[in-house]
Amino acid sequence: MAAFIAKQMVGNQLNAVKGAAGGAVGGDGGDDENDKEKEEEAERERQEAIREAEERRKEKHRKMEEEREKMRQEIRDKYNIKKKEEVVEAAPPQEEPNPLMRKKKTPEELAAEAEQEDLDDFTNGDPSSGNRKLKNTIETQVNEIKTQIEGKCSLQ
Repeated sequence: MAAFIAKQMVGNQLNAVKGAAGGAVGGDGGDDENDKEKEEEAERERQEAIREAEERRKEKHRKMEEEREKMRQEIRDKYNIKKKEEVVEAAPPQEEPNPLMRKKKTPEELAAEAEQEDLDDFTNGDPSSGNRKLKNTIETQVNEIKTQIEGKCSLQ
């Protein structure tokens, strides 16, 4: 423990002497520019090394994925499994959350919508509303027949 403390004390004094001697030797002021150039060069080299490492990593992962796909295909072939087709459907454009930013409808689109509303439910293609209308129609016809039958029964 004492050796450690002694080394720390002597080491700090030696570093102070080295720093003072180094500053006195190169005191012409040109070191600042040289240091900046060295730092810029070191930064460029570091950025280049990072970029190359990223490229190597991507290439490694691409090769690994190719090997995995080859292995998957061998398993599919062995067990006669068909590969799932990845169907990328064009998703309809989602409406903007802000109603003020929505796409404006042309007069033709507005006229087409109005025409669709005018069509009856059977031609419009909405089966649930068509069923309701059909049910209401049947009910009214049944009620009419009931009243006719009741009218005939009361006459007799």
